[in-house]
Amino acid sequence: MARTNKELAELSLAALVDELRATKQEALNLRFRNATGQLDNNAEIRTVRRQIARINTYIRQREIAAAESGK
Repeated sequence: MARTNKELAELSLAALVDELRATKQEALNLRFRNATGQLDNNAEIRTVRRQIARINTYIRQREIAAAESGK
């Protein structure tokens, strides 16, 4: 489900928001699996957290670009 940076850069703002929602849900599921001892690879949590940060960065870039074009 993880998308590459290039794929994220090509998504629309609405698609990025949907992707953010899905990725946050995935992070929640990983935290629950970790708490119950069902998670084998703890590095997945770190990877998902970084993916959330990437998506937030692209969303913010779109917001800044929209604000500058609206001046």
